[in-house]
Amino acid sequence: MPLINLVVVLVVIGIALYLINNYIPMASSIKTILNVVVVVFVCVWVLQAVGLSDQEIDALIESHAVA
Repeated sequence: MPLINLVVVLVVIGIALYLINNYIPMASSIKTILNVVVVVFVCVWVLQAVGLSDQEIDALIESHAVA
């Protein structure tokens, strides 16, 4: 994926999350959960977009898992 497309998608997601947080009334706990879910999703998507495969991501998660 070209870098410009990656940046545009990240900006759009950021603006959407900003608008949701500021203009849609909801409990702060729900906003926190929404923010965490979106950030985790975007991080995994960016890692896959820059070339990390599912196996490498799974290995990274497993290596940092709390036993």
